[in-house]
Amino acid sequence: MPADRLKVDVEGRSLEVSNLDKVLYPKAGFTKGEVIDYYTRIAPVLLPHLQDRALTRIRFPNGVDGGSFFEKNAPAATPAWVRTENLPAPGSSKGRETIDYVVADDLPTLVWLANLAALELHTPQWKIGEHPDMMVVDLDPGAPAALKQCCQVALLMRDRLAEDGIDSYPKTSGKKGMQLCCPIAGTQDADFVSDYAKRIAQELEKAHPKLILSKMAKNLRPGKVFIDWSQNNAAKTTVAPYSLRAQDVPSVSTPLTWDEVEAGAAGKRPSTKPYTAPEVLKRVEKQGDLLAPLLDGGPELPGR
Repeated sequence: MPADRLKVDVEGRSLEVSNLDKVLYPKAGFTKGEVIDYYTRIAPVLLPHLQDRALTRIRFPNGVDGGSFFEKNAPAATPAWVRTENLPAPGSSKGRETIDYVVADDLPTLVWLANLAALELHTPQWKIGEHPDMMVVDLDPGAPAALKQCCQVALLMRDRLAEDGIDSYPKTSGKKGMQLCCPIAGTQDADFVSDYAKRIAQELEKAHPKLILSKMAKNLRPGKVFIDWSQNNAAKTTVAPYSLRAQDVPSVSTPLTWDEVEAGAAGKRPSTKPYTAPEVLKRVEKQGDLLAPLLDGGPELPGR
């Protein structure tokens, strides 16, 4: 076996990892071995959010500065023990009718994906064969709006959703924005969920037109926070909690407390500096999984 390859046993599965010293985040000096270590250590809180969900990966074989590609289909030489699910592929850019999706239900699969430099992990709002059990509201700031304004909008959205009995849980995107994740009943289809999110976004835009935008037109975004309700489309995915992002530093889509969001809205914190993998591991050690309530289900969304 070449010197840069190493056989490891992960929960009874034999894997080969390679090029552990390869730097995948050049500006931070963060290596592939550190990526694998992060995903191994974060697995207890990450895996429940990936359970039974078709996984889209963004791979960076030559690091975050070296180009990337989306991967939905299970790659060649996928180990036989990796769970795959053959599902319809609406809008496939390659004209496929179905795709063999990888499902990351266990630690060996997560380590295997990390070894493939699958830095970013994205999932739909539904579990395989089911209606959405989560509504996601993406908050995307248009400069000069930034995370402070996202926090302000998150609080407005939280309070409006609460009027309908919907709980919401905030996380950073790992880039410039935020997402609110809302557990729902899983009895309504994606169109219903998307329509509800759109209606609430439009309500808030009408009430706060200088701060909030519900329309997708990019020329309208400067200085406002776009509430992207379309994330709930059945064909779309959202970055998973605790996933790495391809930034200068190994930033992570990080669950937040509402106290942190309130402080951010007041301009106190969080700063625009993203939380990194080592910081998130420390947060989880102290706080546990702030998004654990997403796993317990929620209410139906109200109709008009």
